[in-house]
Amino acid sequence: MFAHFRKVLSATLVAATLLPSVASAEDFTASQKAAIGDVVKAYLMDHPEVIADALQALDARNKASEEQGRTDAIQANREAIFSSPYQATLGDPNAKIALVEFFDYNCGFCKKALADTRAILDKEKDVKIILKEFPILSEGSVEAAKVAAAVNILDPKAYEAFHFDLLGTRGQADGDRALASAVKAGLDEAKVKEMAAKPEVAAAINQSYDLAHKLAINGTPAYIVGDELVFGAVGFSELNRKIEAMRACGKATC
Repeated sequence: MFAHFRKVLSATLVAATLLPSVASAEDFTASQKAAIGDVVKAYLMDHPEVIADALQALDARNKASEEQGRTDAIQANREAIFSSPYQATLGDPNAKIALVEFFDYNCGFCKKALADTRAILDKEKDVKIILKEFPILSEGSVEAAKVAAAVNILDPKAYEAFHFDLLGTRGQADGDRALASAVKAGLDEAKVKEMAAKPEVAAAINQSYDLAHKLAINGTPAYIVGDELVFGAVGFSELNRKIEAMRACGKATC
């Protein structure tokens, strides 16, 4: 269809100008420009689907560019994404396949996706889940994230029990609720409070903010599998499909 349009336009130019060559738009006279405009308008009126096709092509090109940009950003920040000293890791820390999740303790979709996390840990023994504290919904989210980061620093082995208890609790999470989950997981409340105020906790959360900015993540949950970003609570089946692809070809999409 585009080829046909170009043929029509070319024929019009030849008929309108009878010139051996055309250097630029400025070389056309006002009448020639008007003639070209009339042909273009007539063609588009007769074939409006050309506009839809062009918009679809533009949308596809923009999406491909965005995806490539995110892939490049993941590759450029692999150390901070997959091997940060601040990250909490569930499952076998030496597992070959990593599923990274950016989450907020007050995110309803994150709470819904907690069952997917549990299913992956129970069924996929060669997968580790790397959790990035990304508190964006409220001040309570920030308080909870600070406690969570403190728990991970003080006792990484207790983090899983803490995480499932706090994220699985109904209602809004805040510092007090997070401390209650920390105590329930076996930590000393005073030590957690002290650690939560230290610079390394702020550094852990700030690193998540920085990564999210570089990867254009502005909501939770968001996952990284291989070099691919997955947005939203997509469910166990979709995450498992990405994991199976990683096993098969080393990429989230083979």
